[in-house]
Amino acid sequence: MAKWMVSAKKADFDKISKEFNIDPVIARIIRNRDIVDDTDIRLFLYGTLDDLHNPRLLYDMEKAVAFMLSKIEEKETVRIIGDYDIDGICATYILLRGLKACGANVDTVIPHRIKDGYGLNDNLIEEAHNDGIDTIITCDNGIAAAKQIEYANELGINVIITDHHEVPYELMEDGSRMELLPPAFAVVDPKQEKCNYPFDGICGAVVAYKFIQVLFEEYRKAYLPGKIQDQTEVFGEILEELLEFAAFATVGDVMELLDENRIVVRYGLKQMVHTKNLGLRALIEVNGLQNKPLSAYHIGFVLGPCMNATGRLDSAVKALSLLNSSDLAQAVTIAGELKELNDSRKEMTRQGTEKAIELIENGPYKDDKVFVIFLTDCHESLAGIIAGRIKEKYNKPVFILTESEEGIKGSGRSIEAYHMYEQMSLCKQLFTKYGGHKMAAGLSMPKENVEEFRNTLNRNCNLSDEDFVEKVLIDVPMPLSYIRMDFVKQLELLEPFGNGNSKPIFAQKNVRILRGRILGKSANVGKYRICDEQGNEYDMIYFGDMEKWHTFLDEAYGEDEREKLYRAGSREIVIQMIYYPDINVYQGKESLQIVMRDYAK
Repeated sequence: MAKWMVSAKKADFDKISKEFNIDPVIARIIRNRDIVDDTDIRLFLYGTLDDLHNPRLLYDMEKAVAFMLSKIEEKETVRIIGDYDIDGICATYILLRGLKACGANVDTVIPHRIKDGYGLNDNLIEEAHNDGIDTIITCDNGIAAAKQIEYANELGINVIITDHHEVPYELMEDGSRMELLPPAFAVVDPKQEKCNYPFDGICGAVVAYKFIQVLFEEYRKAYLPGKIQDQTEVFGEILEELLEFAAFATVGDVMELLDENRIVVRYGLKQMVHTKNLGLRALIEVNGLQNKPLSAYHIGFVLGPCMNATGRLDSAVKALSLLNSSDLAQAVTIAGELKELNDSRKEMTRQGTEKAIELIENGPYKDDKVFVIFLTDCHESLAGIIAGRIKEKYNKPVFILTESEEGIKGSGRSIEAYHMYEQMSLCKQLFTKYGGHKMAAGLSMPKENVEEFRNTLNRNCNLSDEDFVEKVLIDVPMPLSYIRMDFVKQLELLEPFGNGNSKPIFAQKNVRILRGRILGKSANVGKYRICDEQGNEYDMIYFGDMEKWHTFLDEAYGEDEREKLYRAGSREIVIQMIYYPDINVYQGKESLQIVMRDYAK
């Protein structure tokens, strides 16, 4: 069972409540997100597009834009090289749309996940040279491609980098780090030491968006002095559309929804509902989300995976062609293909996850502190997703390994107490290639090193049993009787929810489950009538693991009592509950509903 902990950060909640006209509980939740002073609270609650940081604060931004403008004026050929995930696809589209609006002679290349791997490689540089490309501009990659950019320089190709990843470094004898910046003409990346941009947590698509913002400003001043107002409107409409893709990528690349990311996503989601981009509109329609409010959930778990699936199982070029569609019928066809690919990906992921669980439960792995699971038939692009699923189930660090043409490839997902990249560095001699950070990593190695890799990680692992216990942080222990419609609507001020700003959760003791029924084609949803200690009754719904929930009820109250709950009702089942209050809309009528997130006796 998860360990429940109450967040107890202090502040003058009544003062915050009065100052910002919010419920004191909302003030507590904001404080739990480490939002402290009045300026940050105001930005968190009411930030607008005017509060976005000045893109010119990004180091090398003005240098990069000036150089690009000269290439546009000289009609030189420009190639955008992106990446095959959501961020890379959206960033590529943003640059392409913006550069074309300024008359650039531009095309795009997105590497193939299996044939090319991540980012720039020598083949892509040679192809650009053979195609007569004058300038390459990267997005969502390039910061770690020093050798490839050096090669491009030798061939006479100019390179501008726009990226958001960590800068490679060399550890010096005194313990300091020396950045290893690539020899590009300009490097626009908020992670580099000399960049004074106020928030370095933006994704590659947001960096690209800010590049286009500055490009438009400079283009108007240089080439359209007599038509500034007209062109301002045209460029403004384009930037409005591109904001949607900056938002899409921010959620899809799991950036923290803090600082300006909150603003980008909040406004981008609002605009997305009425998007003018035919491809995005088609993707929304084939997933049945048209004319509905969109949330970060829809990008993270419905729309985004469709776009990601192309880069995993096919080519991400198809996703880019969707965004570039000028015909709705064509866009709907491509969107349907993306959805089918994602449905196939989901089924393959399910099968791979089940196989990994079977190996853990019936093989020699169960007592390992770090799981290293070899799935021979798993598509290598799904290893990371499966690793994440296994990590969630067992709350242990997990590596899923698969066979590829080059030997063994793998992806890892970690827990908070285990620094995955550091532990891999202790046995780096086993890999042909590896990289990552604390919570995730990737690797390649010879097949004969797999077992030694597993043994070494577990031999070096110092995790305790306590580290494997999932910890759930409760925002506020709050009685159900406190819930009102206006309070639940105030919770919307805290959106968008996601990484760095999780949906708040509350706790209540002594909740009696009165009666229930099971819903859904797969019988995977439970709907219940509950009451608190004062006898107030509420509707409650549970979307979690129904098999696990029923096992809990059987062990705590007996199988007969559990069956009675669904058949005639019960007065015996009393639980502690973690929950989130929600508004259920049925046939146009709104009613309060409790969503159970976890439970205990």
